[in-house]
Amino acid sequence: MLSLNKTFSNDVISWYNKNKRPLSFRMTKDPYKIWLSEVMLQQTKVKTALPYYDNWIKKFPTLKSVSLSNLDSLLKLWEGLGYYKRCNNFYKATKLVVSDFNSEIPKEKTQFMSLPGVGDYTASAVLSIAFNKPYPVLDGNVKRVMSRIIGIKTLTKHNLKRINKFLNLVICEKNPGDFNQGLMEIGALICKPHNPVCIKCPINNFCYASRMKHPEAYPVKKKFKPRPHFNVAIAIIWRKDKFYIQKRNADQMLGGLWEFPGGIVNQGQDPELVLKQKVYEECGVETKIFKKIGFVDHAFSHFTIRLNGYFCTEKKYFLNENKNRKWILKQNIKNYSFPKANHKLFKQLELNNWYA
Repeated sequence: MLSLNKTFSNDVISWYNKNKRPLSFRMTKDPYKIWLSEVMLQQTKVKTALPYYDNWIKKFPTLKSVSLSNLDSLLKLWEGLGYYKRCNNFYKATKLVVSDFNSEIPKEKTQFMSLPGVGDYTASAVLSIAFNKPYPVLDGNVKRVMSRIIGIKTLTKHNLKRINKFLNLVICEKNPGDFNQGLMEIGALICKPHNPVCIKCPINNFCYASRMKHPEAYPVKKKFKPRPHFNVAIAIIWRKDKFYIQKRNADQMLGGLWEFPGGIVNQGQDPELVLKQKVYEECGVETKIFKKIGFVDHAFSHFTIRLNGYFCTEKKYFLNENKNRKWILKQNIKNYSFPKANHKLFKQLELNNWYA
C-alpha cells in the first residue's frame, strides 16, 4: 500500500508540474492571495474569476488593506462575480484575522474554520497550498476524479467519507498543495464530466471507471429540478434628473448591493398595483407610474426572473437620503454596486436614451 500511495501522489504531482495552467494565483505562497482565489473560485469558473482576482490584488495587495477598506468598495470590485455573500464574509473574516490573530491567517484548521465563510474545503485548500498542511480537498472536480478512480456511482455521505479516507492515505505529506491542485487540474482539464481524455490521464492505470470502459457513468449525475420563475416589478422613481436607489440589507441575498424598490408579481395580479403597494411598504411614499420601460430576463443559480421596469414619480417629496437611500444621476451608476439584472436593464435604457 505504501508503494501505491507514493506512486499515485507522485504521478499526480509530476503531471501537475508539467501541465498546470500558469494562473496568477498559483505564482504565490501568500496565504491571503491563495485564500482570496479559493473564495472567488467557489461555484465560479477560473476564466470568470481570474480578472476579478487580478483587479482585486492590484487594489488590495494585502489582507490588512482589505480589513481597512469598506464593504461598498469591495462589493464594487466584486460586482458581476455573483454570490456576494462570499465578499461579505471575506471582509468580515479579514477584520477578525487582524483583530484576533495579529494579522496572520491561522495555520490550525479549527481556528481558520472559525472565520466567516471558511468551510472545510477552503481551509484544506489554503492550508495545504500555503502551509504544506496534509489536508485533502474535495471540490467538484476531485469528487468526480476520485469517484472514477474508486468506482463510486453515487456521492452519498458514506461514499464521500470513502473518498476522503483514500485521499488521506495517498496525499503527499511533503507537497500536499501540489497534490491537491494536481487532482483539481486533472478534473478540470482531463477527467471532465463529458468526453474525458482518459488516454492522457496520469492516474488512468488506477482508474476503475476507465477499466470498465464507461467513465462518464461515474458518478451518476443528479437530476435537477426546474428552476422556479418569478416576475418582478421595479420602480425607477425620478425626481427631476435624479432617480432613487436603496441598499439591500447585508443579511439578504445580494446583501449590500443597491437596487430599486419593488417586488414579485404573482400570476393574475396587476403589476402596477402591486408595484405601488411594494414601494409604499418599502419606502412609505405613494407613486405615480407613467411609463413601462421594458423588461430583462436573468437567471440565478436556483431561480430565474423577468425584471419589469417602470418609470415613476413621487406624489409628494417624502424620500429623503441617508446612508442606505440615495438620489443619483444616471451617469453616477458606475459609483454604486448593482445586481447584474439591473445592469442589463441599464443597457436597455441606454439604447432608448433613458428618460429623454
